Amino acid sequence: MKRRALFNRPEMLDMNIKTLKERGVSVEDIAEIAHMQQSKWSDTISMRDCVDSVEKILSLRDTFHLLQLGAEIDRLTEENLIREPLREILHSDLGMFGIDELFGLEIAGLYGTIGKTNFGDIDVNKPLLVAKLNEEGKQDKDRCHTFLDDIVGAIAAAASTRVAQIINEREAQKDPKYKEIRLDIDL
Repeated sequence: MKRRALFNRPEMLDMNIKTLKERGVSVEDIAEIAHMQQSKWSDTISMRDCVDSVEKILSLRDTFHLLQLGAEIDRLTEENLIREPLREILHSDLGMFGIDELFGLEIAGLYGTIGKTNFGDIDVNKPLLVAKLNEEGKQDKDRCHTFLDDIVGAIAAAASTRVAQIINEREAQKDPKYKEIRLDIDL
């Protein structure tokens, strides 16, 4: 069987959902964080838009690479297949490590400065599943979520930002001076 390195967007989405599920995370878990994040600013946000946005983020190539690599590093750390001193640094989710936040910033940055700002808020306040993953990874010596908690938070931040863009586009279309111009834009 020939090995593959390139996958289409539906394949990447499916593989990312599978990897997240193996790590105890669902699309709906991430959408809930995005909904909470964005509903601070708009009461018209729907969970459907959040789920759709999370799935959109999970289908992107950069997200695919970062999620797959981060999940694999966490898994290898759990199985003690990473050598010291890195294994203990990862297992303890050492605050000064910071590479996990770089993964998060890259994913959130797919949606610009606001995506990064939303990620910073989620990373500091650790809402919902992000807090659970963070605590479980630090308290359970058999689990490591050093990368996963940041990746989940970043996907939620990017999805929240995407939802804001969708809401703003809908509002802009209500302007009587609005002229529809067909652009091949895929938010």
